[in-house]
Amino acid sequence: MDTMNSVSLISMFMIGLLGSVHCIGMCGGIVGAFSLVPAGAKPRKPFPVGVRTSEQDAGMSVMLRTISYNMGRIASYALAGAIVGGIVGSGRLLAGMTLWQTGAYVFAHAMLIALGLYLMNVWHGLSRLEQLGNHLWKHIQPLTALLLPLDSPIKLMLAGSLWGWLPCGMVYSVLLTAMLSGSAASGAAVMLAFGLGTLPVLLAVGVFGAQLRSILQRRSVRLTCGLVVLLFGVSGLLRASHGLTPDWLAALCVTPVHSTEPP
Repeated sequence: MDTMNSVSLISMFMIGLLGSVHCIGMCGGIVGAFSLVPAGAKPRKPFPVGVRTSEQDAGMSVMLRTISYNMGRIASYALAGAIVGGIVGSGRLLAGMTLWQTGAYVFAHAMLIALGLYLMNVWHGLSRLEQLGNHLWKHIQPLTALLLPLDSPIKLMLAGSLWGWLPCGMVYSVLLTAMLSGSAASGAAVMLAFGLGTLPVLLAVGVFGAQLRSILQRRSVRLTCGLVVLLFGVSGLLRASHGLTPDWLAALCVTPVHSTEPP
């Protein structure tokens, strides 16, 4: 039995969708560079992931480029989810550890509150997690040079899979939920749903460019999206403290463990 009776993949998708406003601020330049750099041009400033094109990819459509590297990015999220979910072990290992499960559930929703504040630009504690991720990123970043020039969908997908390991507090907060899901498969599913949630906005920005990026970075948009994510966390904590939840809320929040096995 998994650590959680069910992790709502819909909620993970919505968190990814709402959190995309952070992705635009952090990775918008990379998105534009992957999608729109003309053949032979050099970016005005360095990006965390190296970008260079050649004459061979001049005819590659913006949509194909954008989809290719985003598929690689999302695949790396799913891999990370499988790793952290597998580290915790199968649900059998944690069966019966009610106190641990409850504490983990509360902590996961507290992280959603932190993420909401992070998206609202009110509190930046998650940036400390990004600093920890820099140690891994220093070893991954040099690999991007091996893929240049990005002149095929395969290279773009591989570059996206490296980009997915770029230190990001938002990704790390969702990884906690993936870890608490109790297995590699469910951890991968959590991160896959989250990654797919980030896809619509990043796909649109890759195609439509800076104009859409500027709209999504407006303070009102960030505040609204951050507030909704924060409410996900608050509602989860209320469920933990009261034990009862309206049925409609169960579809939106991570559901705590309840054994369904007969006595």
